[in-house]
Amino acid sequence: METILVIDDEQSIRGLVREILEKEGYQVVEAGNGREGLAVYQKQPVDLVLMDLLMPETDGLEATLQLTREYVDAKVIAMTGAQGNRNFLDVAKLFGARRTIEKPFDIATLVQAVKEELATS
Repeated sequence: METILVIDDEQSIRGLVREILEKEGYQVVEAGNGREGLAVYQKQPVDLVLMDLLMPETDGLEATLQLTREYVDAKVIAMTGAQGNRNFLDVAKLFGARRTIEKPFDIATLVQAVKEELATS
């Protein structure tokens, strides 16, 4: 079973994403900020990371950069609700995110993105 790490400072978003992905047959682990997410990944690497970009402590941009530098094979999908500013998502791609999703996201779009990323090697 493939494991996905959801890193987001909003518990409601983590819970929603967990519910969606578990219904799709994935195992889900959660972290409330970038620092916590990096610690979880370092302890047990996962198949995919869904990373919110705007969080306290270590933000998603910094965490994405650190994760993809330390683990070349790490797969990250960056997410943000920063309205009207695609710059965060563009920077996330420069920092190693494989794709980006704007919040609020469509459930079908999220599931499709996860399936496509997990299908790539």
